[in-house]
This record gives sequence, structure tokens and C-alpha cells, in this order.
Amino acid sequence: MPPDLLAALAGAAARLADRSETPRLDAELLMAHALGVSREALLLGGLDRPAPEGFAALLERRVGGEPLAYITGTRAFWTIDLAVAPGVLIPRPDSETLIEAAVDHFRGTAGPKRVLDLGTGSGALLLAALAEWPEASGVGIDRSSAALAIASANAEALDMAGRARMIEGGWAGTGEAFDLILCNPPYIGTDEPLPRDVIEHEPHSALFAGADGLDDYRAIAPRLRAQLAPGGAACIEIGATQGAAVSALVAAEGLAIRVRSDLAGRDRCIIATH
Repeated sequence: MPPDLLAALAGAAARLADRSETPRLDAELLMAHALGVSREALLLGGLDRPAPEGFAALLERRVGGEPLAYITGTRAFWTIDLAVAPGVLIPRPDSETLIEAAVDHFRGTAGPKRVLDLGTGSGALLLAALAEWPEASGVGIDRSSAALAIASANAEALDMAGRARMIEGGWAGTGEAFDLILCNPPYIGTDEPLPRDVIEHEPHSALFAGADGLDDYRAIAPRLRAQLAPGGAACIEIGATQGAAVSALVAAEGLAIRVRSDLAGRDRCIIATH
């Protein structure tokens, strides 16, 4: 007879203790996925029911190092839920700092009309911004066809396909100027250590940017000013130690710079304005 949910969750959390910083939460999310319900419904529905057969296989994948978001196929970001899959970077809570910075910049105004997301990946930043400003439209650009397929599917699922256009391209953008530019480029140095879950499963093209992690910023900085409309803002994610270096690159192109910290107090976002 299979164990009940309570026992299965306790056993799973114990097995994940050395794998995850949140073993009990991981176990609950895997169980909810196996049952086809939300985590809230799992916890409110009573834990004396038998565990589903499919849970054991999901647990083995997580114990083996596969990221939770790839197993469940979803990730919450800002106010939206996104589909994610291998081939696209998993959105992190730290990246919400860019949306917070944009909200502050446009506070007291009608908000941006046109939004550009450079290196859109799953579409997380663009679609979060469009959820924040329902009258806005925008473009997500990526070099990866796999990422663009996922981003387009996310726009469709969120009923934003009419406002979000996903196209193949690079840091040069579309040739237009936008009120809000969002960008989470690769910024990890090639020799920097990363957790096994990340290095073995997430796309290296979305992670690494040369020996010092600044290669993509060097390409973005000279292209940024022409893409930014007057009164707009470019919100660009940075690594925690890169504030001074990226600020210097962007300021050299004639833009004003501010640095914003994430909730942990680490430098996380460069805000560039005319």
C-alpha cells in the first residue's frame, strides 16, 4: 500500500535536504504537480490520502539534480505564471528587481507605451511588464528559436499575443526607440562556480559572458541610447559585483545611471536614462 501524502512528503523532504535549500517546499510542489492541483489545494485537501504513483519518479528527477521548474514545467514570476522548459533560462525572483525599478520610474504617469525585452528567454520580463501596464505593447527578442517558441506560448496563454511580438535578433533591437527596455543578459564569468542544478541543466548561452562576465554588456552599451525614447528607462540586470563596471560602460555612452539593489541588498539592476 502506498504511503499517505504526509509520510511521502516527509520522506521526500529528507531526501532533498542535501539537494535543495527548500526541501519541504520542493516536495510539496512536486506532489501537487503529481496530483494535478495547486500547492494550496494539496495542503487544504488533507494529507491522509495515498500518494500518487507518479510522485516517486518526479522525486527521483529532483534528487538527480533536475531543476524543479523544468520538472513541473512552470515558474511564477511577478504577477504571472510562465511555462518553462530545458533550453530557456528559469526566471529568478532577483530579476523582479527590474520590474520594480520600472514601476518606480513610471510612477505617477500613464506608464510606458512600448516595451522592449532584449534576450527575452521565456518572455518573463516583457510579459510581466505588459501585465503591469495593460495598455502597453512590446517586443521580445532572442537568438534562440527554442526560447522564442516558449515565449510565444506564454504570451498566448496569458492572452497577450496581440500585444507581445517575439522575434529573432540580438542586442541591436528592432531599429525603433522604446519607452522601457528590459534586459537580463548573460553575466557569469566562464570560471565562476555555479550550482550543479544550473550548470548541468540551464542553457550556457544564457549564463556565461566571457572571462569577466562583461562581454555582453560591452555589446549592449553602445547600442542602448538609440533604442531608448526620451523620458524612458532601460533596466538591465547585473551580477552583484558588477555595478561599477557596467555603470561605467553605459555612462560612457552618455546615459545617466542609477543602481538598484535586490531584496537581499545586493546590486542587481542598472537603470539608464537620457
